[in-house]
Amino acid sequence: MNPSVPLARRGSSLAANLGLSERVFASSSDRSMARAIDAGLEAVEAALEHEVSFADGIADVSTRYLLDAGGKRVRPMLTLLTAQLGNGATDDVVTAATAIEITHLASLYHDDVMDEAEKRRGVPSAQTVWGNSVAILTGDLLFARASQLMARLGERAIRLQADTFERLVLGQLHETVGAQPDDDPVAHYIQVLSDKTGSLIASAAQSGIVFSGADPALEQPAVEFGERIGVAFQLVDDVIDLSPQTEKTGKLPGTDLRAGVVTLPILKLRELATSDPASADLLERIERDVIAGAPPVGTFDTNTGEVRVPPSRSAVDALVAELREHEATRQTIAEAHRWARDAVAALAPLPDGSVKKALTRFADTIVERSS
Repeated sequence: MNPSVPLARRGSSLAANLGLSERVFASSSDRSMARAIDAGLEAVEAALEHEVSFADGIADVSTRYLLDAGGKRVRPMLTLLTAQLGNGATDDVVTAATAIEITHLASLYHDDVMDEAEKRRGVPSAQTVWGNSVAILTGDLLFARASQLMARLGERAIRLQADTFERLVLGQLHETVGAQPDDDPVAHYIQVLSDKTGSLIASAAQSGIVFSGADPALEQPAVEFGERIGVAFQLVDDVIDLSPQTEKTGKLPGTDLRAGVVTLPILKLRELATSDPASADLLERIERDVIAGAPPVGTFDTNTGEVRVPPSRSAVDALVAELREHEATRQTIAEAHRWARDAVAALAPLPDGSVKKALTRFADTIVERSS
């Protein structure tokens, strides 16, 4: 980075990665903050290159695979941003931001195995390249490396990492097992999102406060913001999964549906189906022809007296499009906006200024994004 080049001309990594317009950084203090975070991000990128490296040849290739595929670095950006409320991007802040991004990276390897995903960040997922065992072990290696980094920062960091990791695993466990008979399916799903996505984003925001020496009174607001914006982020992903814009999303429309992953649009559709015949009909067709786990092709249907034949690609695409335009998806979008508003409300104790402005705008962009 060349600090002498005007921000408006060279662009800001903070603006690009958080989806912010350069107009957000109108004042000199805003631009100074953006430059400081850009410098911190460069330090994080250098640390990632160094830390996601192993002497073992196989491990070195597999651990770098998804790192090299890219990523928005939202979590380290939030750490660097909240750190501006303290002493800025200190060495400890950069270390924490690096560890959190490596933790996120590790979770992607495991998630793709669990979801049987074929692609990640526009490239074939790790398990399609090396198989499930190598992908899982690669994730384990990265989790270990993240823990090593946090251990350098002392007991507080170790506990923060352990608590976050526990929630990540519990979230995945509860998603895998599914809602129990006495659970409200929507509440269960939101809790899964809080654990799987919100906890790590909350940890990122919290780490910026803790390791920059900021006022401890700002720690809880940062945690609440991070967790709530994490839920909003994932709810928007649920809607993006239905997008026909494959060139933007990098995924087949309805990828989650086709893999049998139940997301909020389906849960909302199930609620509506109890009183709306049209919704019930759409749900029946989706569960029969789209969601994984439907009766295998060739199964004899005792109700119709016919042998089940596979739906065409165009028929599945049409069902995904129908769900995309349905009230269930509109309700999902509204829920994402509500969580984003609650995230912004949590920022009330923060001092007015560049950091609060950037976090507020980030919450807005979360629910406006299309990929």
